[in-house]
Amino acid sequence: MDADADAAPASSRHTRIAVVGAGFGGIAAGLRLRRAGHTDFLIFDRGAEVGGTWRDNTYPGCACDVPSHMYSLSFMPNPGWSRSFSGQAEIWAYLRGCAAELRPRLRLRHEVRGAAWVGDRWVIDTSSGQYTAEFLVAAGGPLSEPVVPALPGLSAFAGTTFHSARWRHDLDLRGRQVAVIGTGASAVQFVPRIAPSVGGLALFQRTAPWVMPRRDRDLTARERLAFARVPALRRLARAGVYWGRELAALGFLHPPLVGLAERAARRHLAASITDPALRRALTPSYRLGCKRVLLSDDFYPALNRPNVTLVTSPITGVTRDALVTADGVAHAADTIIFGTGFQVTDPPLASVIRGVDGRTLAQAWDGSMRAYLGSSVTGFPNLFLLLGPNTGLGHTSVVFMIECQLDHLLGLLRHVGRSGGGAWEPTPAAQARYVDFVDRRMAGTVWQSGGCHSWYQDRTGRVSALWPGHTWSYWLRTRRFDVDAYRRVAVS
Repeated sequence: MDADADAAPASSRHTRIAVVGAGFGGIAAGLRLRRAGHTDFLIFDRGAEVGGTWRDNTYPGCACDVPSHMYSLSFMPNPGWSRSFSGQAEIWAYLRGCAAELRPRLRLRHEVRGAAWVGDRWVIDTSSGQYTAEFLVAAGGPLSEPVVPALPGLSAFAGTTFHSARWRHDLDLRGRQVAVIGTGASAVQFVPRIAPSVGGLALFQRTAPWVMPRRDRDLTARERLAFARVPALRRLARAGVYWGRELAALGFLHPPLVGLAERAARRHLAASITDPALRRALTPSYRLGCKRVLLSDDFYPALNRPNVTLVTSPITGVTRDALVTADGVAHAADTIIFGTGFQVTDPPLASVIRGVDGRTLAQAWDGSMRAYLGSSVTGFPNLFLLLGPNTGLGHTSVVFMIECQLDHLLGLLRHVGRSGGGAWEPTPAAQARYVDFVDRRMAGTVWQSGGCHSWYQDRTGRVSALWPGHTWSYWLRTRRFDVDAYRRVAVS
């Protein structure tokens, strides 16, 4: 069957398991389902190819902040990574390779516009027609929908604007006066790449990020050969990265311990920025880890360039050819690039998934995402979320969390099979106990008490994006399926 078909016969419009999203989560789900003997599933994605965020983010310098051998599926290793930290093109190629065996199950160019629980199944509306499914796996990913701030006067700007996740490769930036809004993970990567060629670059910073050395390097041909011929060596390298990152998490979970890392970050700043005023502007006023810690060896040096200016005064408006800040300065620009992140705590899919009472997931959450094990929600039968509430990480690979969640999903499917099918959801008590546990654990972490407001927090101030512990503790919670945490739902 053509995975890109715009239409399908009625007999193929029902599937037992519908997976929404063909990024890391959706591809991993398909592979694990297939290996467990579940062949009646489809994977929907709005794009023309798989890859999710690694398909969409093609800005200069785009790369992963997790070492390559950890940022991959444990059961689909790649001994041929070319660098210690992989770039976008290489990760995307890896994902396309992983998805090769799933091609007949893919429904690309199928944007999911709505999904509602009707009777005993999910009715899914896509841009290419309607489908039904017994189970719905939402794998849209937290970094899928870009955020562009509503700046006063932006519509009057005569120049070019775009978000880093929708990079304009057709636009030659040489000689242009570029305004970059945001100093998060994307900007830290692309600013050093475009700074040498633009006429001028004004970098608008709301809050200074903590930046640690990246120490990226090429992996030698001898290393790659060794990883290919000696799988145990590759597993050892992965384990070394894993436990090193888990050790680093101690500072995030116990903020008094983060001082050592802060001193290292300050030394990195001092060694890179000689101008005292610029160094002060780049010095964070909150604990390291409260916001995402960034890795870069070339971001600070790029700010030393004579054609680059750091702007810390807030933007108050945009004119035809400039950005105006609170200090009254008009910063001329003919191009605005938004490095302003994504909708993480209010995922777009939540506003189109409707449960048994007709409410959307967004309405049920009412501003703060909550789910049992970050995976399933009372009132939404047979719905499973990948990288749902409190499953993100501030220190290591979310791919590990995806694999843990898939263990839980397969446990749920086994339980449903043994119980004769039907519709299942977490009990209200199990979900409430779990969310209470998460919130209690989060209270003492740097993410909640570090003195900043970050995208980890939702509009209520609750940290609903991150897991408040070591990843091995989440693994312990998902490795065995708790049948008492779920209940069968009556269907009409």
